[in-house]
Amino acid sequence: MIGEDAPGPYATALFFVLGVALCAITVNYLLMRRPLDGGEPVSMGSYSKAPRVWHLWGIIGGAIWCTGAVLNFVASRSHIVGPAVSYSIGQGATMISACWGVFVWREFATDPSRSKTFLVWMFIFFVCGLTAVALAPIF
Repeated sequence: MIGEDAPGPYATALFFVLGVALCAITVNYLLMRRPLDGGEPVSMGSYSKAPRVWHLWGIIGGAIWCTGAVLNFVASRSHIVGPAVSYSIGQGATMISACWGVFVWREFATDPSRSKTFLVWMFIFFVCGLTAVALAPIF
């Protein structure tokens, strides 16, 4: 996204959306054929029989994600923020989702203490990595 002939943030968003759609269709199909939990494979017909509200929530989530991505692409082109800081802010969303999983939904509450040690280190290294990327333009 940097340089004379680089696509603008909105063109980048178009490529982003096309890539997500191609990946989602492919990965969804593969996971429906071979579920990770070892359950019975699901057909595409069953996919369309799911409650409409489930599909609506998926579309809303995708719209929110795409809006955040477009804003991230626009911010990366600004001279004030720049690509490194914009990337760090965008990756902060991953940290937020990890916090929700660990602290709100308590996904690891019943896991062994060793996994909780790994979670602590994961948070430490993730924050250090985001900080390093965000500070890179300064140095």
